[in-house]
Amino acid sequence: MPTLPPRATWLPLVEAALAEDLGPGDATSQALLDPEARGVAVLEARADIVVCGLELAREVFALRGVSCELVARDGDAATAHDPLAHVRGAAIGILEGERTALNFVQRLSGIATHTRRFCLAVRGTSAEIVDTRKTTPGWRTLEKYAVRCGGGRNHRLGLFDGILIKDNHIAAVGSVGKAVALARERGSRHLRVRAEVESLAQAREALDAGADALLVDNQPPEVIAAIVTAAKGRALIEASGGVTLETVAAIARTGVDEISVGALTHSAPAADVALEWAARSSS
Repeated sequence: MPTLPPRATWLPLVEAALAEDLGPGDATSQALLDPEARGVAVLEARADIVVCGLELAREVFALRGVSCELVARDGDAATAHDPLAHVRGAAIGILEGERTALNFVQRLSGIATHTRRFCLAVRGTSAEIVDTRKTTPGWRTLEKYAVRCGGGRNHRLGLFDGILIKDNHIAAVGSVGKAVALARERGSRHLRVRAEVESLAQAREALDAGADALLVDNQPPEVIAAIVTAAKGRALIEASGGVTLETVAAIARTGVDEISVGALTHSAPAADVALEWAARSSS
């Protein structure tokens, strides 16, 4: 099971999100409810989803003095009406935390669910589904965690943990071969050198210069397959660019090692999750 990033890395985000929504107080709940009233609610799936973000929901409710007992785990598959957590405590506290808790669970479960669809689409091939840096500012570690919950694998966390020579680097330097050579000469020896290529000729140039991996960007399956053949195990091959659920299987069948999909994080639809009021509580 994927490991949730350390609490200290996401707690400020939870606190900021709750403060943004709450402001000076929940005007509606304060107008309608007795401060001493207590309640019980159920956090539940409304569709088939891969669950993610429950620990963050629990933290949201804890910050409002409400208990949240999880009955599912991140990475679990849930179907419509499956309970994910039981929430108990002050009625106002439950309603104050509702939207913020749902925002985290819906967003992260949406990414995990979308990732699972891509992973299932390439089942039976050697290709792995990996993410990109196209993440929501401030949410990167959480969104990449959600990708792992869905069965995908993380690419670079940032600019610091890999050398990836992109088209603008190549344009600035002059050629992909020169860019790879410079990376080999000046870059950290602990980092793999990966170069973006758009043709078989560029791929051969990058390989001859010593690239460890090639990123074949926005090319049809026949070009990708030709590059896979040319590499002959000399380098890891990644395909990227406009990958969809309709095209990913054909790309996987070319023999690539990885398929990077920006849509896992930048275009995943929110999962259908709701908080349903169950009853008043006397405890």
